[in-house]
Amino acid sequence: MQLEGIDRLRRCLGLLREPVKCVAVCHSLEPLGQGSWNALRDNPHMILRDDLPWAGWHMLELALSHERHVSTACLWVDYGSGFSEADSFLLQVKSGRMAKRLVYFPKRPKRLRLCPVRHAGQFSIEAFRLAWLSPWFAHKRLLRRLCGAHPQWRGRDVGEVLAGLRDEAGEVGVPFREWLWYQYDQTFRRRCTQADYAVWLAHHPISDERGIRRRIREVDGALGAVGEPVDGSTRPFCSVILPVIDPDPPLLIECLDSVLSQHFQDWELCIAVAASAPLAVYRVLDEYANREARIRLMPQPERVPVDDIPGRAMAMAQGRFVAMLGQEDCLTAEALLCVAELIAAHPDVLLIYSDEDCLNVSGERVAPCFKPAWNPDLALSRDYVGHLTVFERRRLLAVGGLRAHCGGGVMHDLLLRFVRDLPGSRIHHVPRVLYHRRLGQGGSRCENESHDVGLRVVSEAVALMSPLARVEPGRVVRGYRVRWPLPDPAPLVSLVIPTRDRVDVLRPCVDALLARTRYPNFEVLVVDNASRCPRTLAYLSHLRRDHRVRVLGWHRPFNFSAINNFAVGHARGTVIGLLNNDIEPINGDWLEEMVSQACRPEIGCVGAKLYYPGGRIQHGGVILGMGVIAGHAHRHLPGDAAGYCDRLQLVQNLSAVTAACLVMRREVFDEVGGFDECNLPVAFNDVDLCLKVREAGYRSLWTPYAEAYHHESASRGEEKTPEKRRRLEREIAYMRRRWGRELDHDPAYNPNLTLAHEDFSLR
Repeated sequence: MQLEGIDRLRRCLGLLREPVKCVAVCHSLEPLGQGSWNALRDNPHMILRDDLPWAGWHMLELALSHERHVSTACLWVDYGSGFSEADSFLLQVKSGRMAKRLVYFPKRPKRLRLCPVRHAGQFSIEAFRLAWLSPWFAHKRLLRRLCGAHPQWRGRDVGEVLAGLRDEAGEVGVPFREWLWYQYDQTFRRRCTQADYAVWLAHHPISDERGIRRRIREVDGALGAVGEPVDGSTRPFCSVILPVIDPDPPLLIECLDSVLSQHFQDWELCIAVAASAPLAVYRVLDEYANREARIRLMPQPERVPVDDIPGRAMAMAQGRFVAMLGQEDCLTAEALLCVAELIAAHPDVLLIYSDEDCLNVSGERVAPCFKPAWNPDLALSRDYVGHLTVFERRRLLAVGGLRAHCGGGVMHDLLLRFVRDLPGSRIHHVPRVLYHRRLGQGGSRCENESHDVGLRVVSEAVALMSPLARVEPGRVVRGYRVRWPLPDPAPLVSLVIPTRDRVDVLRPCVDALLARTRYPNFEVLVVDNASRCPRTLAYLSHLRRDHRVRVLGWHRPFNFSAINNFAVGHARGTVIGLLNNDIEPINGDWLEEMVSQACRPEIGCVGAKLYYPGGRIQHGGVILGMGVIAGHAHRHLPGDAAGYCDRLQLVQNLSAVTAACLVMRREVFDEVGGFDECNLPVAFNDVDLCLKVREAGYRSLWTPYAEAYHHESASRGEEKTPEKRRRLEREIAYMRRRWGRELDHDPAYNPNLTLAHEDFSLR
């Protein structure tokens, strides 16, 4: 290894208090100068042999700069018998940020192997240190991590966590300290949705035969008599609709077998086949229909347009519920059982959908799609519901069933007509993969949906909501943008900006607002929280000469909630915009986009897409439960990233959005009592506000079409002092008391996705 590379490594590896005289052997690593490295292949590493840490607890600290927004680093330990998986420590490192975790060495290592990144490419090690800790301090940090990041123990009291872990350790027959450490280590395990899906599946086995039998007995008892007599027979619980056009016969067989192998047996399979289908397909269908009485096959030959085939299959259905199946796709064996269980628990449900994944050409399960609960605005942006979708048949017939002219958009069209005026409480999501789509075979015809058809489908649905709204192509394939109309005249918007000194932050914010905002009717309310800086005071004096700006004085201790409530009380607008003093809008129509959304009667809070100054994502909406209370979706992803299932590019409903850039109607703000000044003076007040708005019956919304830079906490700094930490702990405790259940069950997220990271990786 080149001398410069060794020197750089020595400066980074602060393993001891004295400078490290380490001997490092690098594998697949090429020094590039200035502390940078080039990983020549995946999983490069360096082996450290000298001046290694002693036995005991240590804090592993690692900071990297790399091409990916997050890297999985690993530290391997050799105690004399070689490196092993059991003696390794994983750590997720976001580029440019320090990552930390506890490590424990039962004895002094003989060697350490550091794998800083998983993938080939360039990176640099900014810091790497193993700092010795006292056992007392290490245990305190360990429990803090469990209470803050573990999905089972997040937000719980330390005593409750310890008692629960002791009980678990006894149940599994593992020493308590080992179980405690195992649970801590699990909070650092990140499984990528794509690359690690097979590993995730291995940790989520299907129910055993005894469990399936028990579930069937329970659902049969709950459902009771599920049908009415039809021509002397019993109406089936569910009709599975299978339009057959031109499938590959072996894949069609797999599709049919997936229905026959259902654990829940009260179904019928209604098949309509195109006259142009190959003879081999007819033979397969005849064979299955002859041996299974629950298969109903449309009489042949019958010359009908291909687009009419799904409707013909649906016309045969007699079940209480109807589900559509692609001709080469497959159901999981428990699919209909899960549907029946949900209906037993919620008898008034009318629409059910599930998560799904794909089968590649080798038959392997890949590309899972874990969906949110019912999300009306996301459904207008994209047909995210997809498969498996189960409709109550009587309502399906009442809304006109399938419409052939919609072609590849037939299911999106049906969905939007079916849910019109339907309360969200009658739409349920099963957060389990119950459906496998076939990749590369054309089995799911809606994959080939033309954009023109999709635009027409969404436009027809939106026209019934607002005749003046326009629908246009979105930023991603099969994505749509709805431009909702502004009221005429455009309402006055009061933009509230609390500030104290830091004119270097405030000036770019206000100047950008005044220069770039094309919205025709707004005022800026700058709330000065006792600024003393002469330059700041001079700038505020300058602002007073602009008729669009008012400067209000707040001469009390900082309280974000109280300052904003005070400013809203002085606002003249019927629409309120809440802005941090470190926000800089990017696009001129940002406010028009947010106000047009906020003026919809059903919408409460509207949030924007925020970027760090370097261009990475700072706010893609707020996900409840991440960390202790909430976190920002997709934080640190590249600014142009599509996000999980393209959600960074789609308008959608979220449980909360940040008040760093938030727009809402004044009447909604007043209705819920504004911000909580007493319990939440600094942190989480925006999450609390959004949850109160949701409790009042409104939907919060995040839009990627209002964009701004956010210098995040540039004016206040981080929570580092003991006083600030104690205040933060009080606010956390209040949020847990007030919103505990909501924080643990975010309907805009999915329980199969992690709450330890903000990247939608697998739990």
